[in-house]
Amino acid sequence: MTEAITGGCMCGALTYRADAGPINVRVCHCTICQRATGTSFFARILVPLEAVQISGPVHWYNSSTELARGFCARCGSTLFSKRESHGVIGLGFGSLDNPNDFDPEEHIWVSEQQKWLHFADEVPTHAGPAPS
Repeated sequence: MTEAITGGCMCGALTYRADAGPINVRVCHCTICQRATGTSFFARILVPLEAVQISGPVHWYNSSTELARGFCARCGSTLFSKRESHGVIGLGFGSLDNPNDFDPEEHIWVSEQQKWLHFADEVPTHAGPAPS
């Protein structure tokens, strides 16, 4: 990857830059992601935490013992899912400057997906987390 991954919130107060390529690109359908984002799933690009620079008023909320959700303290846009213990951060597709540069590689936690949601892509699906 030669170009940085960039993005930000709705009001423009919070921006980020990742100087690393994706570890993976997944769409999570678990109920925690649904609640955290207020949508039916959370599509994200996972990158090394050390490669990301965040600028602006980010607020963190622990949605579990392992995962913190990051959002703009000014407009409330959800941007991040961070696992410090693994040294990784998820960048939400909706916050990317160029979301069409990436395609999901897997759907996870489809056992909890919204019943009306049907996949048009042909990427692998997993009832729970992706296999290691």
